Amino acid sequence: MAKKEAAWAFPAEMRPRPEDWRFDLDAALDAVVQLRSGIPEDAFTAPLLGTERGGNGVVIREGLVLTIGYLITEASTIWLTTNKGVVAGAFPIAYDQATGFGLVQPLGKLGVRPIEIGSASACRVGENVVLAGHGGRAHALKATVFAKREFAGYWEYVLDEAVFTAPAHPQWGGAALISADGKLAGIGSLLVQEKIDAGTLQGNMIVPIDLLGPILDDMLKRGRPDRPPRAWLGLYVAEAGKHLAVAGLAPGGPAERAGVQSGDLVLEIGGAKPASLADFFRRIWKLGSAGAVVPLKVSRDGSTSEVRIISGDRNDFLKKPHLH
Repeated sequence: MAKKEAAWAFPAEMRPRPEDWRFDLDAALDAVVQLRSGIPEDAFTAPLLGTERGGNGVVIREGLVLTIGYLITEASTIWLTTNKGVVAGAFPIAYDQATGFGLVQPLGKLGVRPIEIGSASACRVGENVVLAGHGGRAHALKATVFAKREFAGYWEYVLDEAVFTAPAHPQWGGAALISADGKLAGIGSLLVQEKIDAGTLQGNMIVPIDLLGPILDDMLKRGRPDRPPRAWLGLYVAEAGKHLAVAGLAPGGPAERAGVQSGDLVLEIGGAKPASLADFFRRIWKLGSAGAVVPLKVSRDGSTSEVRIISGDRNDFLKKPHLH
């Protein structure tokens, strides 16, 4: 079972006040549950993401909780806790690596009213929103949308348009982005830092809820969307000035097997220079689904070489859940 956390709370001035919103704030906050997961030590993602993961989930239907997928990837145990103190085990039923969404089925009644699904379009730049973690008003943050734009993550992940909010919520994983109409507009994914004139702005990156609708039925039926798996290289790539540098490699992944090394600079993919990290990943995916050959030109210690990587399906490297 989950370890008990030390008490904490946002200062009153940072919390949303019920009188400032045209919906039942407390009812919306009660849809957010605590999520704790345990992952086997020999799991593929254990070295990077750890074996004990904690965050939030959002009840979107009776018996269905939406969260951010990295919290439940390869999980062998999951526990959910409501604001009323109800605790239930849960089972991971789906994870979509393209969006980052994960779905969990409680193995007991939570007694929580689901929150209505809305749209990230209801969150315009400059407007106030609520970013809520488990724990009611004390763990809810009155935030502002400061940007909506493309996001690329080094783990071969791209969103055409993510939502960015500030100030930062310290328990962002799986947190609920609630728009001014009281509906679920997104799921918290990351802590981000933005350079501004006066220094650094810390905030959160949110996955728009709009990405869930087209894949939800497939995820419930198959555990993943009904589309060919994306070509995956097992490369952790970062922008280093005008170059893309290999910052790390998934052990035993396609790129490592092909001879790519940490520190290599990616010069070309398929004969063309990638314009950005997002462009690099999109060019990989345009070459075909998992199994496609991805030709790279890389630079190492001042010399260049051609590498042909036979891409894989990331899901094949992950432990699958077992219902005990």
